[in-house]
Amino acid sequence: MKRTYTLAELPDIASMILENINSKTLLLYGEMGVGKTTLVKELASKLGIKDSISSPTFSIVNEYHLAEGKLYHFDFYRIHDETELLDIGIEDYLETNYWKLIEWPEKISEKLLPYNRTTLKLTKNTDGSRTIQIMPMN
Repeated sequence: MKRTYTLAELPDIASMILENINSKTLLLYGEMGVGKTTLVKELASKLGIKDSISSPTFSIVNEYHLAEGKLYHFDFYRIHDETELLDIGIEDYLETNYWKLIEWPEKISEKLLPYNRTTLKLTKNTDGSRTIQIMPMN
């Protein structure tokens, strides 16, 4: 599924994503500044999180509580070695049935990522709009 949108349409895009996926693991691909964290904020809001969402660039993971469960927001941009992830217990996080929204998943080995996941590829268009491609894998 592919859709082009403006930032004003982001709430509708987040709803569309949540209605059309069957995985709680979302891998967000896209260049710096394309809006990955902005999309995570909107998805978190749609899931009922009232807290202020921030990028976990330096902490690697931020944890948010839902009425039923949790949401883990990962940012692997600054990962230089997978041992950094193993040191924080990445396998324990990824094996849960909680929401896992992962920015920069290409920075880690495919073998660490859950099999049941949805890939979101974001691109910024010359007119300022964004295009999202949604690809489930399970």
